[in-house]
Amino acid sequence: MQIIENYQIKNDTTFRIGGTVSKVALPETCDELIELLKSKEYELIFGNCSNTLFSSEKINKNIILTKNLNEFSFNGTTLKVSCGTKGPIIAKECQARGLTGLEFLIGFPGSFGGMIHMNSSAHNQSISDTFVSARIFDLETNEIKTYYKKDMNFEYRNSILNNENLILIDAIFELKEGIQEEINSTIEHNLEFRKQHQPSLKYGNGGSTFKNPKNDSAGRLLDECGMKGQTQGGAKVFEGHANFVLNFYNATSLDIITLIYRMQIAVKEKFEIKLMPEIKYIGDKGTKEYRLWEMITKENTH
Repeated sequence: MQIIENYQIKNDTTFRIGGTVSKVALPETCDELIELLKSKEYELIFGNCSNTLFSSEKINKNIILTKNLNEFSFNGTTLKVSCGTKGPIIAKECQARGLTGLEFLIGFPGSFGGMIHMNSSAHNQSISDTFVSARIFDLETNEIKTYYKKDMNFEYRNSILNNENLILIDAIFELKEGIQEEINSTIEHNLEFRKQHQPSLKYGNGGSTFKNPKNDSAGRLLDECGMKGQTQGGAKVFEGHANFVLNFYNATSLDIITLIYRMQIAVKEKFEIKLMPEIKYIGDKGTKEYRLWEMITKENTH
């Protein structure tokens, strides 16, 4: 296991933005992760940092990165997977075994810890559909507990893991045997959909910027406000889908946050709807961008 001080986080994020983190630990087994959590030295834990914007400035925090925790195994139709394993890897493994239920992960850059945390979904499939149970570390009691599907409080882009005192270690899924041609077709459709509707990997981005409001689409609302193609410094709203913000040209975290704020205000003024961000921001309190993010994430009071 590596433990690195003054770690440059930029290249570990899908935004390709980020400053120096005080200390980063990179566990390679679930047991190492559990020991790190017990130590209480680390404030935050991340996988592929796919829905996360790190400050471009120095970040005075100790962080665990689970990108080396990529163990998984199959027993018939049952899958056991560690929190750091990336979605596309498992989608391809399921495809090779003729198993259906997780085809939508072929287009998700995130890892299982984050995807279960936010109950990722697309193309009429979601993490919660095939989820059976998980080992979860309780930071308050220093205990590992088993949580079953009924315990997870799965909702749209939400789960019990939004309680910051709970950390997922690994999880079990029950898949189904499918028809190989149908699985292949679904995988191809999902990849083509991503190609047509989401930014290429040429530009860094954090995935969908805002959650969809009830019975509506954040992308539609932003499009109606003319946000496609809008820029702020090196940040740009994707011209193909207005709910994506790109690191178009050496954007800073402040560029991204300022553009997100402008997007939110535009929708609020036109539709009286406050869009809430799907991405997370990590930075130190007291900075201009931190104060701006607090305004973005503040829930409506009326």
